[in-house]
Amino acid sequence: MIYRNRVVLAVLLCMPIGFAYADSGSDYRSKYVGQEAREIKTLSREDMDELRTGKGWGLAKAAELNGVPGPVHLLEMKSEIQLSGEQIERIEGLYDEMKERAVPLGLQLIDLEGKLNEAFATRKIDEERLKDILGRISDVYEKLRFTHLSAHLKTPDILTTSQMKLYNELRGYSSADPCENVPEGHDPEMWKRHHNCE
Repeated sequence: MIYRNRVVLAVLLCMPIGFAYADSGSDYRSKYVGQEAREIKTLSREDMDELRTGKGWGLAKAAELNGVPGPVHLLEMKSEIQLSGEQIERIEGLYDEMKERAVPLGLQLIDLEGKLNEAFATRKIDEERLKDILGRISDVYEKLRFTHLSAHLKTPDILTTSQMKLYNELRGYSSADPCENVPEGHDPEMWKRHHNCE
């Protein structure tokens, strides 16, 4: 019995340390690896580009994914959903108004995230300063999100019911399978290619 215990101990001592932990299932590598090289850790280059140019940055998903269109995509598909000249003019006005408010707010958000980043990087932060910066970030974020969502809120009054339906089909939000349901007037081959149908 003593001999057997010594053999087991000898085998365990000869095992590489990494092997001993291999079955633990632990992987301590962060999913954020690589992001530590960012100028502002919380924002990618793509994030900053969207914020600087007044793009959506996913802030209007509550409207978009519930079938309430945004002005940018409506203008992109104005031919497909047959917007009239008057509709285009109204949607362009809505977009210009939204962008005029969104760009400065996006720049403010970048600046505040930069301040938060710098405070942690230089260790010049305490709970009071943290609360102040986060409060300002929250305020700007709320205004920016309101700007994008309120633009979506105004589009249904400009569109017909059929245009709204077609918008959502073209965006791929229809519950029907887009590969099986090609809208009337669309080239089936182009439609299927656009929706990655096999």
